[in-house]
Amino acid sequence: MKEQHMKKGMFELTGEHQARLERLKALPDDEIDTSDKPVILELKNARRGAFYRPVKQQITLRVDADVVAWFKKHAGENGRGYQTAINRALREHVVQTERKRAT
Repeated sequence: MKEQHMKKGMFELTGEHQARLERLKALPDDEIDTSDKPVILELKNARRGAFYRPVKQQITLRVDADVVAWFKKHAGENGRGYQTAINRALREHVVQTERKRAT
């Protein structure tokens, strides 16, 4: 599986690694040895989605100045994080709209 743009810390799989993954993929679940897998006994500090990073797409978007000002004012120190807050608001709108359509 090759990505066109490798992120920092990412690496390409060698042919040997790819072959091992293919052999593992072909095995039935009951034949996969997971005895060396660590047992997780405590999940109270687990965070959902901690390692998931959605793909971002850079766009040009014209937004009313007062709306941008509001998000900057209510964002963190020096307006940092206002784009994340706008994205969160847009995502919430999308989720709510999809829920309404599903009912």
